[in-house]
Order: sequence, then C-alpha cells, then structure tokens
Amino acid sequence: MEQADRDGDELTPLHPNYVKSLRVSWLIGTLPFVIGALVLEVAGVLPRGSFIAPVLLVALYAIIRVPLRRYQARGFQMGGDRLRVVRGLLFRSDTVVPFGRVQHIDVHQGPIERGYGLATLVLHTAGNHNASVRLPGLAHDDAVAMREEIRAHVKRETM
Repeated sequence: MEQADRDGDELTPLHPNYVKSLRVSWLIGTLPFVIGALVLEVAGVLPRGSFIAPVLLVALYAIIRVPLRRYQARGFQMGGDRLRVVRGLLFRSDTVVPFGRVQHIDVHQGPIERGYGLATLVLHTAGNHNASVRLPGLAHDDAVAMREEIRAHVKRETM
C-alpha cells in the first residue's frame, strides 16, 4: 500500500503496527486525565457527568483517531543515495537526507515499540547539534537493514 505525495513520488508507508503502538502511547498519556475526571466525579464536585463525559470523549478521540491520522501523514522513500522522510498534519515536513552527510545511524526501540516489533531509525547528519532525522514506525528488521544499507553506502563514499 503506497501513498503518493504532491510531487507524484511514491512514499512507502510505515508498518501498520505503528498505529497500535501510538494508540497504546495515547492511552497511557490520557489515563491520568481520565483518572482525575473520575476522582472529581466521585467527589461530587461538579454535577454528575459534566466532567467525565467530555474527558472520555476527548480521550477516545485521542486514542482512536489521532494515531491513525499521524500514521497516514507519514511516509518515506529510500533512494540510492538519499532518504526522504515526509511527516506532518498541519505543518508538513519533507526532509531529504543525502547519505554523504550522515555521521552515524541509530536504531531505537522503546518498550511499546519492542512489544510490536517496531523501531525508530535515527540519522545524525553533519551540521548543528540538532541535525538528526527520525523515522519511527519501521519493522525492527527493516530498520536494521536500512541502517546497514546506509552504512554500506557511506563506507563506499569514504573509500
């Protein structure tokens, strides 16, 4: 399933498990608000249902819809000498990283990503201290393979 961007180039979508991992992250993030709303509801501070209902609706929207939109707004394209990463809903970012500028490459896995077999590929480039590009939502094996392919390309260029 490929998605096309405005330039007509085909972008490779992220792994479908990325939506699931984002949903778990949003669930963890919204849980304190739901618990707080339940405490206020039980304490009888506000009229019954006036606080918990809106909090639950917002939490459900954040858990169900937001991860899907974030997934659909991301993609990448790996060429022979560059990696292109596209992301963003309101503020669209289209980043092209030439392999010749790559200083080092990391593959990160948090506990949620590890549970879904995902990883984040991070390319650190020449430039200022924040010159890195993150590509989350890749299958771990794909991220490792991409790292090795980029590393081999960089190694060929330096010889």
